[in-house]
Amino acid sequence: MKFASQHFAILGAGRSGLGAARLARLHGAEVTIFDEGEKAQQVEDFKCVLGQLARDLVVQPGEFDRVIISPGLDEHWPLPKKFTDAGVPLVGETEFAFNLTNMAMAAITGTNGKSTCTELIAAMFNGCGLKSVPCGNHGMSLSEVVASGVRYEVLALEISSFQLETIQNFRAKASLWLNFAPDHLDRYPNMEAYFAAKARIFEKVTRDDYAIVRAGESVSSGTAQRWTFSAYGDKAEYTYADGHFFHEGQRFGSAAGLKLRGKHNMENVLAALMTGRVFGLSLTEMLKALADYEPPRHRCELVRTLRDREYINDSKATNLHALEACLRSQERPIVLIAGGKDKQLDYTPLRDALNGQVRAMVFIGEIAPELEKTFGDLLPCKRGADMAEAVALATQLSQPGDAVILSPGTSSFDMYTGYAQRGDVFRDAVNALN
Repeated sequence: MKFASQHFAILGAGRSGLGAARLARLHGAEVTIFDEGEKAQQVEDFKCVLGQLARDLVVQPGEFDRVIISPGLDEHWPLPKKFTDAGVPLVGETEFAFNLTNMAMAAITGTNGKSTCTELIAAMFNGCGLKSVPCGNHGMSLSEVVASGVRYEVLALEISSFQLETIQNFRAKASLWLNFAPDHLDRYPNMEAYFAAKARIFEKVTRDDYAIVRAGESVSSGTAQRWTFSAYGDKAEYTYADGHFFHEGQRFGSAAGLKLRGKHNMENVLAALMTGRVFGLSLTEMLKALADYEPPRHRCELVRTLRDREYINDSKATNLHALEACLRSQERPIVLIAGGKDKQLDYTPLRDALNGQVRAMVFIGEIAPELEKTFGDLLPCKRGADMAEAVALATQLSQPGDAVILSPGTSSFDMYTGYAQRGDVFRDAVNALN
């Protein structure tokens, strides 16, 4: 047994911590789980130190052989520091699991779109006959996958900046950098620190590995072979334009058979196709597999096409950044349904993002009167008393060839239990149209 007679401390009683605890015990270690949360509970038959007992903990030198930290915890926070100050070597959960497997990996990072791209890659591999699973920061933790004993030919591993903070040896055959935008400033002192954490995905790559990077991104990809992609007109090896995919200027496929919508999703498709090429799959085979992929609900989800109008559910857009990303990604003129809870957000910056592509707007929820004041001088605006009326008004304002999109830009709690219920009500209203 690799860790026989060793005592491991596992920090965090969530999914990542529990997966690491199982994996460590599988290899012979004695395990104790620590969690400072007031609602933390005993997990399975592991020894646990929880709540105030964890906060009052005093770690003695030599008491533990290793401490494994869950990604939700910062290694500089008080609990982890109790162990490192006592001389206990610290390792992140992802790094710990990586060192206990030789399964091939495609690692995906980026500020936006990681989960969709990870799911897309796993579905594509499975559709092409290579056993895969989405995991890491999305779905099962890497420790859970390794501890399960199931053998996969390629893992689609979403990896966050939090997980990359504590890597030492981690590297993947294909490392994907989807994009970078401001985020997580509650965790990092500045944007430079956040960027540096994410850029560690390329820290240990070799000449035999591949870096798949969105064109125009300034990140260094080390010694890996760098391939670029774009759906927004940037020069790249793999591109998307006018409904078609290109490799070095040569068209190789169409997006017509895909259920995904939006340029940002076409970039996810490009990234997935490039990942498949790293592992020897043909473009034709991969596009066929991707045609069967059902996109996540409420994220630029095509609900229906009726009278040459596409109805798209982007209810998960609960902030302005997500709403702007949705608008940028569309290729059709838009009638936008927006609004919801009034979170005192300033929608004024959205005026420039409309960019002539938004034909009209329909507002719902608490913030509807304020939005009408903000945009009423730019384009036709209406207010809907409920979602059914909003969909009917948007349909009246639309023309053949348009997209009617629910992308609210705020939360839903003034009218619904959450974005999922809001999206379901939108779907029902669209499907009720004659």
